[in-house]
Amino acid sequence: MARPRSFDEGEVLRAARDQFWSTGYAATRMDDIATATGLGKGSLYGAFGDKHQLFLRTFDDYCAGLIVAVRRTLDGPDDGAYERLRAHVLKVADATASDVCLRGCLLAKGTAELSEQDPAIAATARRTFGAIEELFSSCIAAAQRAGDIKQDADPTRLAGLLLAVLRGIEALGKGGSSPDSLRAIAETALALLPVP
Repeated sequence: MARPRSFDEGEVLRAARDQFWSTGYAATRMDDIATATGLGKGSLYGAFGDKHQLFLRTFDDYCAGLIVAVRRTLDGPDDGAYERLRAHVLKVADATASDVCLRGCLLAKGTAELSEQDPAIAATARRTFGAIEELFSSCIAAAQRAGDIKQDADPTRLAGLLLAVLRGIEALGKGGSSPDSLRAIAETALALLPVP
């Protein structure tokens, strides 16, 4: 009979995620994760598999949480959709500017490091970017119905633009761009939205 686990799986996954997030996949050793989680390597392997399986689990969880957070921020009635979208774009810029550790976004970090050689990471990244773009598109369409964005604009194209700008802001922030510069980029992107 297997012994019951004597640790909080969620806490262990958060600690492992933070270790991967800080040092990247390649530079993270199982010893580092053992130290960060307080578990022995045998317990980690037994509960989560090898380093790759553990990273996939933390990456998938992070991406799922990101989609939920964006949905929570953007969902709502048509009236106010433009303001929710605007607030989200500026919030990402401000959060990126305040990231003094320059960790960036785990989605961006994991995608850049691993997607070329890891089909599972590439698939999760594509699915996550697609879901976020769809949330942007839905919010833009709601703003159009409310009369805050011109009806003849293509919500999918505008959503793709915003997604690319936000990913770029995160990359520039990780590179050390100034908070004023990041905020200006966000405001410029918002100014490109075709308001009536």
